[in-house]
Amino acid sequence: ADIVITHGGPSSFIMPLQIGKIPIVVPRQKKYNEHVNNHQVEFSTAVKERYGNIIVIKNIKNLEKAILRYDKIAKSMTTELENNNEKFNERLENIVKKMFERS
Repeated sequence: ADIVITHGGPSSFIMPLQIGKIPIVVPRQKKYNEHVNNHQVEFSTAVKERYGNIIVIKNIKNLEKAILRYDKIAKSMTTELENNNEKFNERLENIVKKMFERS
């Protein structure tokens, strides 16, 4: 697909990132009875702010504009994902090394 449009579930927008695509994320919202709360809005917004690698559309009226400007918007973004497991393992390894250095 040239453009991936998905709801705000993490698995739905992480998969496109894993194959080098910037997804357009339209989180399901409580006010439209699409979900029980706004956790998809909150989560996708937090991901966008922290990593800057997804396009979040909270108002469906903005979807067409995002599609038409997709190439320009996506070009300024990165599909790189931080690997928290790798970070955790590196930190744990350093802690263990320090423990054995003191022995």
